Amino acid sequence: MKKFKILSLVFLTSIASGVAQDVDQAKKAIDAEQYEKAKAVLKNNLLAKPDNGKAAFLLGNIYLKQNIEDSAKIYFQRGLSTSDGARLSTIGLGQIDLENGNTAAAQAKFDQVVKELKKRDIEEYLYIAQAYMSNSKPDYKAAINLLLKAQTANPNDASVKLFLGDAYYGDKSQNDAYVSYRDAYAIDNTMIRAKMQLGVLLKGAKAYTEAVKAYDEVLALNPSYGPVFRELAETYYLWANNKPSTYKENIDKALSNYEKYMSLTDYSLPSRMRHADFLILAKDFKALEAEANEMKKLDKVNPRILRYLGYSAYQNGNYDSAISALTEYITKGTNKVIAADYYNLGLAKIAKSIAADGKTVDGAALALGALDIKKSLEIDLAIANGMNEVAKKYFTQKLYPVASALFELAITNPDSRNFLEDNVYFGLSVLTENRGKELKDVNMVALQNADKAMDAVITATPNYQEAYLYKARINSTMEKDDVMAATYEKYVELIIAKGEAEITKNKAKITEAYNSIAAFYANTDKVKAKEYFAKTLALDATNEYATESLKKLK
Repeated sequence: MKKFKILSLVFLTSIASGVAQDVDQAKKAIDAEQYEKAKAVLKNNLLAKPDNGKAAFLLGNIYLKQNIEDSAKIYFQRGLSTSDGARLSTIGLGQIDLENGNTAAAQAKFDQVVKELKKRDIEEYLYIAQAYMSNSKPDYKAAINLLLKAQTANPNDASVKLFLGDAYYGDKSQNDAYVSYRDAYAIDNTMIRAKMQLGVLLKGAKAYTEAVKAYDEVLALNPSYGPVFRELAETYYLWANNKPSTYKENIDKALSNYEKYMSLTDYSLPSRMRHADFLILAKDFKALEAEANEMKKLDKVNPRILRYLGYSAYQNGNYDSAISALTEYITKGTNKVIAADYYNLGLAKIAKSIAADGKTVDGAALALGALDIKKSLEIDLAIANGMNEVAKKYFTQKLYPVASALFELAITNPDSRNFLEDNVYFGLSVLTENRGKELKDVNMVALQNADKAMDAVITATPNYQEAYLYKARINSTMEKDDVMAATYEKYVELIIAKGEAEITKNKAKITEAYNSIAAFYANTDKVKAKEYFAKTLALDATNEYATESLKKLK
């Protein structure tokens, strides 16, 4: 009997040891962002030891990372009834509360956990801090306060230093983040994520060459550490966008590094979705369409796949498919709709409003598309930053009704990086569309808005002479001749102040201004009218309009 008890104890000890090893193995897989591998290890662990609370918590945490809240909640609830996972799972449920905007409930849960902690307990502080950092509205200062308490309890814990680095980085305290990451790696040189994060800091500082060198140092230690390739992909993407001359080369590197990252992590649906998000950033819509179709094979009902199909279909010119997919996504169930969903739907409808001849525009269809883009701006005004490129393309194609609709929406964000240029192009689009028409046929409301747009440009850049020219022409089209004349005067004044070279370069525009001012005075002040026609002839002695008009005034 005694021998049996000894053997049982050995057996139980070996099980406990195996369980602990499984949890450690899962944590390493989580750090390497091999989430499917970690999930498999933890699920097997729970089959062997159903009351392993830490395994349940870690599994729930993975599901939260993958935005699968229902599954996360199931495992956190399971962990509540265990001796080693109750506190951690309470934190997990608190994180769900944070994500759902229930801050008070989350705080109550965190306070309950902290109240039970002993002086040297730090793990719970780490996960509460992670909860504050990982939700869609992160509170980095709250995380820092908790982590400083953990650091006081154990000043030489590498994990505390790593988490502090993340919190400081999120709080834009670059120097403190650097010190924390450096110290974490100095304490534990197997914690290569800390070393990788030193490269991330360089990436954030736009020191892309140095960031790549830092990542290469990490790969020299572990060539199979997947997260480094994700960081390389993001670094090359930013490099491409911040230095357009390198765009093609660096975007190709970004995409190839992300593919390497996928090969070292997994090809699960959540991973493919992260890949799809990156392909949108990198504007590789052919690859996005292929990825979306691969996702459909894994899950025919996941609504987010409709988003990817819609985005890629629009960019690849399949407007009907884009409209169908995005309309279904937006209207289906309780999907989380973002600004880009309405934006791409609106752009697809606008593209479809243009007839096959490339000239005719269906006004009603254009208005529907513009309405969707307006909805996107109501969600996120930053959408306006990307509208300039699209609208200018339509302007270049002489599709002025489309261009003016897009530019008018873009200038609803006064903080847009293209705000002044968008105002200029909006005014030009409306002017070009209406100039030369009879007063009864012009779009007076659009012209009035175009006039206000030019006023915005003049207020911001009072020496930008072209704005006065366009404003004068707009008012001429509205037959507001007094404003027209005064604005042409200002335009000419700015050019003359710049000297003869500028006058010579703009001779045709100056004569346009002089003739227009003269025509304004012709019925009220013939002396002034003659004066301005004479100014025209001084610049252009053969100007027919001025010559004939002077004859009539004699």
